[in-house]
Amino acid sequence: MNLFKTPLKLGAAAVIVQAAVLFPALAGENLDKIKAAGTIRIGTEGTYAPFTFHDPSGALVGFDVEIGEAIADKLGVKAEFVEGKWDGLIAGLDADRYDAVINQVGITEARRQKYAFSEPYIASKAVLIVRDDNEDIKGFDDLKGKKAAQSLTSNYGKMAEEAGAELIGTEGFDQSIQLVLTGRADATLNDSLSFLDFKKQKPDAPVKIVAEQAEASYSGILLRQGDDELVAEVNKALDAIKADGSYQKISEKYFGQDVSR
Repeated sequence: MNLFKTPLKLGAAAVIVQAAVLFPALAGENLDKIKAAGTIRIGTEGTYAPFTFHDPSGALVGFDVEIGEAIADKLGVKAEFVEGKWDGLIAGLDADRYDAVINQVGITEARRQKYAFSEPYIASKAVLIVRDDNEDIKGFDDLKGKKAAQSLTSNYGKMAEEAGAELIGTEGFDQSIQLVLTGRADATLNDSLSFLDFKKQKPDAPVKIVAEQAEASYSGILLRQGDDELVAEVNKALDAIKADGSYQKISEKYFGQDVSR
């Protein structure tokens, strides 16, 4: 069932009634419910390190988890995390399983047609990674004729192929970086956040970034359309955690630097 498709036969009054049924927590109602309950329900995967994952003790941790907790604190409530698989995570917002999704959801025009976003809270760029001793590759144009370790279906793989690289298929960043380290691949074009996390865990690994994409991609906190007051309060909370140093502390913990821009 497509909740956003209204039959043409419905009159304006019927459309309003249907919208009220499908989206009852509008015009401040959802914010009031959150305040009254003392909790904000946050949808997240729990399987996507370093953003949302379980530590050896089984506790849910990660960059997105701590951002969610910090925002909840500024709202004067507790964060209650509801875990789900990515394929159904956004749909859970429609079903009112939670009030927001914090799970590296990229801000796109297609998603803006159906949902509301907070202001961006994290930025990533495509970066070109090589071994420390590689002097042949200094930019994206130098990939021509070189071997690039890439997930074949990813945007990064397409970018490397368009630059003229010969692709070596991998299942993700960890495998790609290992192929570069062992010399089986000359480079990998990948996500800057993944690289920062890797270097945070293994600072002595002999790899480096030689080029980065000019424009960043941004992720935001996903909320229901019509939750304007909640969006405003979440944005205010984001500004507050950046102003008081909380964001910087969380960012340094997981990435070693500010990743907001």
